[in-house]
Amino acid sequence: MRSRFSAFAVGDEAYLLRTWHPTTRPREVDFDRKQKWTRLEILGKSGGGAFHTEGTVEFRAHFTYRGQPDSLHENSRFVRDEGQWSYLAPL
Repeated sequence: MRSRFSAFAVGDEAYLLRTWHPTTRPREVDFDRKQKWTRLEILGKSGGGAFHTEGTVEFRAHFTYRGQPDSLHENSRFVRDEGQWSYLAPL
């Protein structure tokens, strides 16, 4: 989760697409250059351990848009795909 937030913050489309599950992966990531990601709070999680195949992460991602602070709150679902964790979708 933290690495994907960092990838959004720096505009690393290749990393985001590589860590997105193939069944829900978009063709491209549409970055809005007026939006600046500033901070990530992990609020909770379930699963996602060494012996799990699924997990969830509840987070709040803080950003500014045109200089105005805001945040995105989401519960995300991750699955282990070919040994790697992949973002699947929001719950």
